[in-house]
Amino acid sequence: MADAPAALSDIRVIEMGQLLAGPFCGQLLGDFGADVIKVEDPGVGDPMRQWGREKPHGLSLWWPVVARNKRSVTANLRDPRGQEIVRELVARSDVLVENFRPGTLERWGLSPEALWEINPRLVVTRVTGFGQTGPYASRAGYGSIGEAMGGIRYVTGDPDKPPARTGVSLGDSLAATFACLGTLVALHAREKTGRGQVVDAAIYESVLALMESMVPEWQIAGYQRERTGTVLPNVSPSNVYPTRDGDAVLIAANQDSVFRRLATVMDQPDLADDERYATHGARGASMDELDEIIAAWTSTLDADDLLERLNEHGVPAGRIYRARDMLADPHFAARDAIVRLQHTTLGEFPVQNVTPKLSETPGSVRHLGPQLGEDNDDVYRGLLEMDDERFTTLRDDGVI
Repeated sequence: MADAPAALSDIRVIEMGQLLAGPFCGQLLGDFGADVIKVEDPGVGDPMRQWGREKPHGLSLWWPVVARNKRSVTANLRDPRGQEIVRELVARSDVLVENFRPGTLERWGLSPEALWEINPRLVVTRVTGFGQTGPYASRAGYGSIGEAMGGIRYVTGDPDKPPARTGVSLGDSLAATFACLGTLVALHAREKTGRGQVVDAAIYESVLALMESMVPEWQIAGYQRERTGTVLPNVSPSNVYPTRDGDAVLIAANQDSVFRRLATVMDQPDLADDERYATHGARGASMDELDEIIAAWTSTLDADDLLERLNEHGVPAGRIYRARDMLADPHFAARDAIVRLQHTTLGEFPVQNVTPKLSETPGSVRHLGPQLGEDNDDVYRGLLEMDDERFTTLRDDGVI
């Protein structure tokens, strides 16, 4: 079904804001076919154009990913003429995504209420650190702060060290993902009501949504989750184990039937009947001792041999991958988990593919992030039908 139209091919999105939380929401919508028009500041653009650890040829390797499948136009949103351009775009669009501080759109005369006078079907998706209401709404709120206040930082890392962070922008990406979910829900609701609405996605609440039963555990049971390093309390075996060739393999065999299969692979079937390890609760209580037994066994095998044995017996296991492992893995290749596009300067550019996969209306990575203002002519002269005089004046005055 590769030639089938993408699910969101009839949706136009105006993406405002910058960095990651709002733009990642736009990326997700664009991945499934939405026409995402990214509005950037003239001459400067989104700071993501300069972000990233490595910059071959002085170019960000992050920008082509987060800005993929988008069109780029420039407009000075602090200029009334730039604000008028947004109004014209809104009249022809379905969604506006922004991640400014609450009140910014209102100062520009672009409040949801004002935009609904132009297009009552517009969905306004707003991504912020703390949401549009409440005593913290006006605070600056980066993803790291949302991770801290949403609870995930406290439980991440080793118990004898300060709270750690993951190596990616988890809080921003979670907020963007929930913002995308809310946008799709609002578009569905619009089919019933005929009207758009505000999608209010807060970073700290998006992180909080992942925190399982942490809150009732404290209030009802008086239990505070703590950092536990590579394991989860009372879940065993589920850990990283050493191999003879210096590699490491993660084995997750905490379910009773799976642990019995692991014991069989280890040629120690009696472990599954030993009262210290026979049940989920018993294994959790004997976690350290059981991990030592398993590590002693895995240390006698090379990683490839170990994984082959575990997979043959239906025991979940895998290496801890780095980028080079992903690029070399046959399963990644078979499912096109990473696709390769051509970058005008950098050549072949590998990028993670769209997920999830849809059988009838799949998404796709159609192109990498655009140059700043690359689509000004197409959008302003074409979609908005600007005449030459207006277009030239706006360009010469630095409005676009």
